[in-house]
Amino acid sequence: MTYTPPINEQRFVLDHVVKIGELAENDAYVAASPDMVDAILEGAGAFAAGEYAPLNRIGDQVGACWDDGVVTMPAGYREAYAAFVESGWGSINGPEAFGGQGLPYALATVVMEDLGSANMGFSLVNMLTPGAIESLVAHGSEAQQALYLPKLITGEWTGTMNLTEPQAGSDVGALRTTATPVGDGTFRIKGIKIFITFGEHDLTDNIIHLVLARTPGAPAGTRGISLFLVPKFRLDADGRPDAANDVRCVSIEHKMGIHASPTCVLSFGDHDDCIGELIGGEFGGIKAMFTMMNNARLNVGLQGVQIAERATQQAVRYAMDRVQSARAGGASRDPVAIIQHPDVRRMLLRMKALTQGARALVYYAAGQLDRAHLGDDAANDRLELLTPLAKAWGTDVGCEVASLGVQVHGGMGFIEETGAAQHYRDIRIAPIYEGTNGIQAADLVGRKLGLSGGAAFARLIADMRAEAQDAGLRSLIDASEAVGTHLAAASADDRLAGSYPFLTMLSVAVAGWLMERQARIAANAEGDRDFLAMKQAAARYFIAQIVPEAEGLKASAVAGAEMFFAVEDEAFAA
Repeated sequence: MTYTPPINEQRFVLDHVVKIGELAENDAYVAASPDMVDAILEGAGAFAAGEYAPLNRIGDQVGACWDDGVVTMPAGYREAYAAFVESGWGSINGPEAFGGQGLPYALATVVMEDLGSANMGFSLVNMLTPGAIESLVAHGSEAQQALYLPKLITGEWTGTMNLTEPQAGSDVGALRTTATPVGDGTFRIKGIKIFITFGEHDLTDNIIHLVLARTPGAPAGTRGISLFLVPKFRLDADGRPDAANDVRCVSIEHKMGIHASPTCVLSFGDHDDCIGELIGGEFGGIKAMFTMMNNARLNVGLQGVQIAERATQQAVRYAMDRVQSARAGGASRDPVAIIQHPDVRRMLLRMKALTQGARALVYYAAGQLDRAHLGDDAANDRLELLTPLAKAWGTDVGCEVASLGVQVHGGMGFIEETGAAQHYRDIRIAPIYEGTNGIQAADLVGRKLGLSGGAAFARLIADMRAEAQDAGLRSLIDASEAVGTHLAAASADDRLAGSYPFLTMLSVAVAGWLMERQARIAANAEGDRDFLAMKQAAARYFIAQIVPEAEGLKASAVAGAEMFFAVEDEAFAA
């Protein structure tokens, strides 16, 4: 279960999809020189392979352990996380004013990919902190930024996101956690939050919780929600962790996968002494939290790439090493490595194509985030449009590729000791958390199609159509435009009924557009011949096999909701 960072692939996508050279022409990102990019790719890959990957197995087998409110990580995790902090990998795109390196988010995306491919469960501790940083940068006071950002950027402290409650899952407006003014500008927080990733651990000396709660007399629903900063330990006059803040980890969940990530039930204010600070204005909680959540959604989409890459690497190694005989046309033949079998080869090429397509889409979205930070409004609209695609389709790809990885291993894939099953168990949560993939599809047709009066969608279609050359890809782009136009004018139920197949169509169209571009460049590039050959082969497979599958979803996308409601509720139990 070793991990080899895909440096050639990452650099190729940065150059030709993100176009990081263009970003580096801006004063804000001038430090992202070719030498710096190479150093980050080499260093992050080596760190992930050397520090995080060796702990993947113990993280799965032993996992995080809870005892009387205290969560202890497996052996080696504290040391590996300390090395992460010491090496500065958390500070890549943090604001320079608070100790960050100010580099493009796209480079931080590469770091997160390596960490997650090496050890997805462990890497979740690194995933939410950047979102907490983004939320404080956008909505925090100067005092909050000065006090908390430097430690969050280095990773000395970690951040969490606290939305979900037992009665309030996707319906965030149903939350009941309260925030009562103390009289000195702070609030007493009281309530229960569930499914809190790394809500408690022993890796750092403080944890900064961002908590959604209601103030007295707040309007019902999401309009009455505010966001609060609640540290595990209050700070002394010098900004150091001091007294415990009446936040208790009641339990951690026993999960299908990501065992190295403690998923916590947190109780705030059992003794009425949990103190929090308002972030942004009162009732501005949803806006502030979505700053954090949108960052997290891109990173969850990236998790699909992470596991797809790791599962593919393992499946390829197994297929090259596993030797057995086969029968062709009824006659036996000499034993060969199973990579020589056509169906195994089909699965491996599909895994490669899907992984590269998902990486292109997620990295492209990361590049749009960097351009949005530079003030490009069109890039911001495109980022908004791409985020549900990256999150939903990226994680769907992760699940499919991990499942194919099990299949390549045959019966041994179903045996835990090979590690192939862990990849599937780990990634299966990704289509669920940070907004289920169905919610992403609803967001796409409910909000994102109408961005800038529909201009954001129209510009994306136009850009793809202007560059795409393959007839099948152009046909999918046309079909995506037609379905998007149909859904934009449809009733709410019909939009939602067609939303998921439409999301898949549009995601594959974007990924296919970016894959075709890379294939053209690879055909005329110099460098690693094996890499360039596989880049072209993966792109050909994607265009020839995956693109037609997506266009075949058109009928489902426009069928409407009537078929779903023509059957009585009780009939589903028949």
